[in-house]
Amino acid sequence: MTTTQQPAIGASTQALIQVDDLWKDYRFGSETLHALRGLSLEVAANEYLAIMGPSGSGKSTLMNIIGCLDRPSRGRYLLNDTEVAGLDDRALARIRNREIGFVFQTFNLLPRSNALQNVEVPLMYAGVGRQARRQRAMEALRQVGLGDRMLHRPNELSGGQRQRVAIARALVNRPAILLADEPTGNLDSATSRDVMALFEQLHVDGQTIILVTHEDDIAAHARRRVVLRDGLVVEDTAQ
Repeated sequence: MTTTQQPAIGASTQALIQVDDLWKDYRFGSETLHALRGLSLEVAANEYLAIMGPSGSGKSTLMNIIGCLDRPSRGRYLLNDTEVAGLDDRALARIRNREIGFVFQTFNLLPRSNALQNVEVPLMYAGVGRQARRQRAMEALRQVGLGDRMLHRPNELSGGQRQRVAIARALVNRPAILLADEPTGNLDSATSRDVMALFEQLHVDGQTIILVTHEDDIAAHARRRVVLRDGLVVEDTAQ
């Protein structure tokens, strides 16, 4: 086990993600909650990283900042050598759309749209034309093994198939990072294994994956485990 804030395993001078002395404070009247307390972390391209920690450890806060859903109170966050913390809302939205793919526990699919239409959504926001959008969405669905389910709506798909649609949607803009927040939380054991096998293949194909989970057996699929406690890294190990 490494000590807090040691250099990250597998980190390089050309880190895809570089977080330095990151703080996130929340004010509640006269009280201040420090969700992150000067956390530092580097993630290289093509890493497969699991972030773990008990409730209140800061893992969700860190993921929201890495995913450009929230801003740090202070500290530095570089994504692909771009300083993210100081960007305005429009620039953050552009980075979220182009650089980061999100996979959530609850799938977050549009219920009245079929799988193909759901996967097309990020491309619509990116301004991709209709024909190119359709082609790329079809390719993404084939990549996750759903080439024969493109016209099915979410209620016509199993839980595992819905999560695969969500993964295809996350991948369709060819993001630098795939962020997965408890991606198997609503799935049974067999389906969870299938989804994790898909993540493994995506990693082999070169995708950078950051997985947030509280389950040891899910975290075991990653190549590196980072454990947070009280807003700091307390363990950073290869596995």
